[in-house]
This record gives sequence, C-alpha cells and structure tokens, in this order.
Amino acid sequence: MDERLYWEDFAPGDVLELGCHTFTEEEIVDFARRWDPQPFHVDPQTARASAFGGLVASGWHTCAVGMRLMVEKYIGRSASLGSPGLDAIRWLAPVRPGDTLTYRRQIVEARPSRSRPGVGLVRSRWEAVNQRGELVMTMEGWGMFARRGAG
Repeated sequence: MDERLYWEDFAPGDVLELGCHTFTEEEIVDFARRWDPQPFHVDPQTARASAFGGLVASGWHTCAVGMRLMVEKYIGRSASLGSPGLDAIRWLAPVRPGDTLTYRRQIVEARPSRSRPGVGLVRSRWEAVNQRGELVMTMEGWGMFARRGAG
C-alpha cells in the first residue's frame, strides 16, 4: 500500500495537529538578526521601550516554524507539487520568549485542477495557539498535490 499522501487524502473539514514549539530569546534574536532585524525583535532593551513592552518573535519566524512542522508532519510524505501562494497571514498576538505555540491545520476546500488533470488543489487554514489558549497566528493558502494514479 502506498503511504504517500495524495490530493484524495485531503478532505474538507479534516484537522491535523502539527506539533508544538517553544520560542527562546536566543532563537528569536538569531532569526531576527538574519531575516527581520527590527529593534523589537533583536534588542531586548530597546524592545522594552517599544509598543510591545519587550522582545517579540518576528511573525515570519512563527510562519517558518509552522512550515517546518508542516513538512515534518505531512508535506514531507505527500505528493506535494508546491504552492501557488498564501492568501492571508495574520499575526494576532505577540510571541514572547518562553511562549509555546501549538500549530494545527484544517482543510477548507479541495478541488481538482481545471487545467492540469493530474493535480488537485487544497486550501488550508493553519493556526498557532500559545500556552494560554490565545490564537496568535493564522495563515490561509493553497497547496498543489498529485492525484492518486495520475502518473
């Protein structure tokens, strides 16, 4: 039996827990220095005087962690053909050092491609919730997957 995931394996309404990640100060600063060097991400002292009142993770950092968990949990064993992009990302609450986020994915829609018969499109919503139960991030977008037996 083929254990790879194909388009047919993604049913609207399905929810998948992707895993958890705890953000450390060192990790937040390292990511931000490389990819989003705004003062409230890289300098704890300057961050205290910011609107956030302290160091916070870059929203792109929370997305990158979510992407890693997605690949580990399901994309890495799927017949993924990439993505045409995201439709929306929302950073709803700051992520601080010591916060643990739990990520999950819900399938919103699945339909065959109109132009490529061997391809199916899957629209998903990903959420990250902190240890206090606060929704801190949402993303919505499309993935492309090979259809079972299509080649």
